[in-house]
Parts: sequence; C-alpha cells; structure tokens
Amino acid sequence: MRKLIMKMSISIDGFVADINGETGWMFKSGDDYSRAWVLNICASAGIHIMGRKTFEVMASYWPTATNPFAGAMNEIPKAVFTRRGFNPTVKGFANKLKAERLNEQEADFVNSEGNSLSSSWMDARVFDGDLLRGIKELKAESGSPIVAHGGAEFMRSLIETGLIDEYHLITHPIALGTGMPIFDGLSKPCELKLMDAQVFPGGVIAHTYRPE
Repeated sequence: MRKLIMKMSISIDGFVADINGETGWMFKSGDDYSRAWVLNICASAGIHIMGRKTFEVMASYWPTATNPFAGAMNEIPKAVFTRRGFNPTVKGFANKLKAERLNEQEADFVNSEGNSLSSSWMDARVFDGDLLRGIKELKAESGSPIVAHGGAEFMRSLIETGLIDEYHLITHPIALGTGMPIFDGLSKPCELKLMDAQVFPGGVIAHTYRPE
C-alpha cells in the first residue's frame, strides 16, 4: 500500500498563495539546504498527483526545465484529478499537450537516450470522478509514496478525505496578511503530531506531521 504525502509551502500566517494566487514569495527565502530537502521528497515519489490547474501549469513548464528538480518532475509518473476543463481520457489530454507543443523544437524534449521527457505528463492518469475513490485506488497499489502538489482548492479537498499519511509543510518567513489557506472550512479538526522540524539558513522551517 502506498503512503500519501502532502508537500506544501506556506506563509507564517497560513496561506499557500496570495489573494491573487501568486506564489513567487516562496522562492525568496529558499536556500540550497531547503531546496535539497524538498527535492528529496519529490524524488522519493512513485507518482506525483495534483489538481487540473496545477497540472496544466506544471505540464507547460517542466518538460523544458533544466533545474535540479526537472528529473524527478519529468521522469516520475503523474496523475491529475479534475472535475472539468478537458477531455477526461489520458489519450485526449495527451493529444492536447502534443498540439500545444507543435512549434517547439523536438530536441528540447528528448534526453540523451532519445526518450521524451514529457511522456510522463502526456501519459498521466486522469481521475475525473470522486476524489476519495481515486485516492483510495492509488493508495491500494504497491510502490513508492504518492506525493501531492497543488493549489489551495485541491489541497483542501485532499485534507478533507482524511487519507493523507504525512504533511510536509515548508513554512516561509513571510506574513501575507490575506491569501489562500488550505486548512479553512474543514468539516472536523485535523489533529496532527509533529514528527520532525528543520530550520534552514534562509529562514525556512520544514515541519513533518502525521495524523494523530
């Protein structure tokens, strides 16, 4: 059975994005040590999951990225959860991604072995039904952990399922005052036990929690 891990950057006043959905603030306090900590989580995944909006943003960025996270983000399988917005079949969405890239140079998407770096995005599993059922299906499989990425809406829904095994919250030294939270509107309290805390030179604090 797979473990479900939520990885999320958050401000000290509890927001994962500002009121306009911008997240640029989270990159200002990162350092080599905190980035390595996050990369370790990403690279440990057997599958990356996310909501539709995050998926479309990431799928347009990572295939041509060259930073240290690119390998983990491009090579590891993906799953996208959606309720609307595009053809709910993997083949249909793959064709959409291919169409968007017709004007790109093919070399940008091919590694030294001749494999398409964007294949894990185009071949992503698409879940367009009940989130709870979809997460249970993924968790029932064998393999390395499920690592969840996403915006506030997807993360709130994921928390509500009660199926998250570990919360990795990367707290940045900034107060936004207002923005998009992920722990608001819960149907019941989310009781967590702190398992680990690490302070990094740039001021970021990484907290690892597990449900009580």
